[in-house]
Amino acid sequence: MAKVIPLHGDGYGRRGRGAQQSEEEFVDPHHPSVDADAPNDLGAESDESTEADAPEQEDRGSGNFALPIPIPLGGVRHKLAGQVAETAAFLRRRVTGDYEVDEFGYDEHLNDGVLLPILRPLYEKWFRIDVSGIENLPDRGAALVVANHAGVIPIDGLMTSVAVHDRTPNHRPMRMLAADLVFETPVISMLARKAGHTLACNPDAERLLRNGELTAVFPEGFKGIGKPYADRYKLQRFGRGGFVSAALRTGAPIIPCSIVGSEEIYPKVADFKLLARLLGLPYFPITPLFPLLGPLGAIPLPTKWHIVFGEPIDTREYGSASAEDPMVVFDLTDQVRETIQQTLYRVLANRRNIFLG
Repeated sequence: MAKVIPLHGDGYGRRGRGAQQSEEEFVDPHHPSVDADAPNDLGAESDESTEADAPEQEDRGSGNFALPIPIPLGGVRHKLAGQVAETAAFLRRRVTGDYEVDEFGYDEHLNDGVLLPILRPLYEKWFRIDVSGIENLPDRGAALVVANHAGVIPIDGLMTSVAVHDRTPNHRPMRMLAADLVFETPVISMLARKAGHTLACNPDAERLLRNGELTAVFPEGFKGIGKPYADRYKLQRFGRGGFVSAALRTGAPIIPCSIVGSEEIYPKVADFKLLARLLGLPYFPITPLFPLLGPLGAIPLPTKWHIVFGEPIDTREYGSASAEDPMVVFDLTDQVRETIQQTLYRVLANRRNIFLG
């Protein structure tokens, strides 16, 4: 069985203890241990050595000769061998329970080995996401990422988690605060827990921040992801500023995050409210392609994305007691919201078009 560990210290320290893997156990897909362009060492001879040895083979009259494997084919063999070894190591650890799960259900081994690789093709090939300001995220310790929310389906949160993991030096996980509906949905609830996410409530937010986790919140909630296409990139209300209170109580910096491109993946032109109520959903979107084209209409448009992480807003100067001051909370909430909105306008002004960026 997997070992369950309590959250303590910061996320960076926990990674070093809980998820450290030797090269024999795991081959990182982003840093392959074997160079595809390296000389073939699986028994194939190079072109040069083959040409030099050919006359000797003819003189011996053996009638046998070695057919050299081209370097590209050798590279494919090396990559395939690496993939097989990686899969075998992953399965061995899952079967033996050689992985750790924290008190929130976060399974780093499964997240890094399965969930993120599933999302990566969307991130790299479909949405072709550009990321800037990644240096504003701390290498270790707590921080609260606050982002705009849009797109009918919360794909923007998933893509941001891939960006944070792949672009930060220590490959930090981003622990998102999600709506109740996520954890009331079968399968999705389990996957969300395994990916390290939890309920969007102050107690869970503060627990994550006090334990040094990089936490993310999308204050617009369903009002953001379900807004009509005509209202794209117009931020909705940021609630009551609960995220600011959590940051103030823990002294965690707030990092505004602006996402451009997610607003157009499903252009929502109408809402089938009756069907939404019957299904227990906050809305049932109607787009130019869905439900008209059925499952094909559910494929997101391949828009070009930009994710911008702004400069951190230091909350320590306010003190933890200021979390109870409504004026301080309101002012900080408004500052974060305005920073995100202005960044969205700036990126949009420099964008050529929806699909090319």
